[in-house]
Amino acid sequence: MNPHEPTLSHLAVAPAQAAILAGSGRTKLYEAISSGALPSFKIGTRRLIRVSDLDEWLASFKEPR
Repeated sequence: MNPHEPTLSHLAVAPAQAAILAGSGRTKLYEAISSGALPSFKIGTRRLIRVSDLDEWLASFKEPR
């Protein structure tokens, strides 16, 4: 297993990894970060997204019944 490959065992991932996990494009992900729809934080110069926040953001796209 590649240590840089995103897995669900990570607590937080970089935006590029978050886009892979979400099946989304990086542009859409950065738009969500900019609008505040998807929380992120920085440690030093690295921007990270909590996997739990990514799950909540994806859940917000549920289609109405």
